[in-house]
Amino acid sequence: MRLRLLFSDSHDPLFNLAVEDGIFRQMAADSAALFLWRNNNTVVIGRAQNPWKECNTQRMVADGVTLARRQSGGGAVFHDLGNTCFTFMAGKPGYDKTVSTQILLNALHALGIAAEASGRNDLVIQAADGPRKISGSAYRETLDRGFHHGTVLLSANLTRLADYLNPDPKKLQTKGIASIRSRVANLAELRPDIDHAKLCDALIKAFFAHYGSETAAEHISPDVFPDLPGFAETYARQKSWEWNFGYTPDFMHTFDARFDWGGVELYFDVEKGVITRARLFTDSLNPAPLEAFAAQLPGTLYRPRALQSFLKTWQAQYPEMPELHAFGEWLISEVR
Repeated sequence: MRLRLLFSDSHDPLFNLAVEDGIFRQMAADSAALFLWRNNNTVVIGRAQNPWKECNTQRMVADGVTLARRQSGGGAVFHDLGNTCFTFMAGKPGYDKTVSTQILLNALHALGIAAEASGRNDLVIQAADGPRKISGSAYRETLDRGFHHGTVLLSANLTRLADYLNPDPKKLQTKGIASIRSRVANLAELRPDIDHAKLCDALIKAFFAHYGSETAAEHISPDVFPDLPGFAETYARQKSWEWNFGYTPDFMHTFDARFDWGGVELYFDVEKGVITRARLFTDSLNPAPLEAFAAQLPGTLYRPRALQSFLKTWQAQYPEMPELHAFGEWLISEVR
């Protein structure tokens, strides 16, 4: 089997996920690949997840944390440079996720880490207070190929998991897949000297040992694009709002607030990131502007920038009602 080994010198999750997708789409049926990478200040969500439901999007914006949607399923995870990301790929019939799991375990055992597989997609270590997750995985398969990717916690800032993966209590009814939270641990708690380079070296040795062959590593970055057909287009799609946010399964968002001039209840139906229906109820003495708001809103992206543009146009129709600006500011804060 032909092997390919790629290292990303970039910490940009949008670039790295585009590379992963590009390798997967063009790989030959008789080949296998190992891709090693890291992301910084990132929340990665599963293909079928709702970022507004899973993440504290307001805090992510304030802290400059990137949101990236991956091609596989599973839940939301926070990445910093204390995580090592891996992707094993192979054509069929050679693809087998139990093989890649064993390669991972062999690499960890070589480093003196007594990890074991648990459940469908986790690796755990045994601690005094019970099992602790040190690696999570997700998978994707097509008719002729498959991949297994995930992360290994080395020295991640575990307190930041709660910062971004505990969403604001938005009133969302969604069809997306919810994340399952687990008790986690860093490998540095067992081996203080372990780092990304040492883990990568162990993974490469275990990968080569399994296949009985070796290959030279390819180093890639946004300045040195990988040799992948159509990569520029794949990268553009991965960076787009339409993929990272707009691909979200249909959901409904319910809002309510009280202002000096009255209370408001607002309901949005959102499909593929676009508001398709808006219903508004109010006890305001002058409901006409708010009724117009609900009637004109469908077709607007469920995105602060798009809503701000819409609100500016709507508010301009009622220059004698400056109180509508408070309504707009509240709405943007709820959606962000």
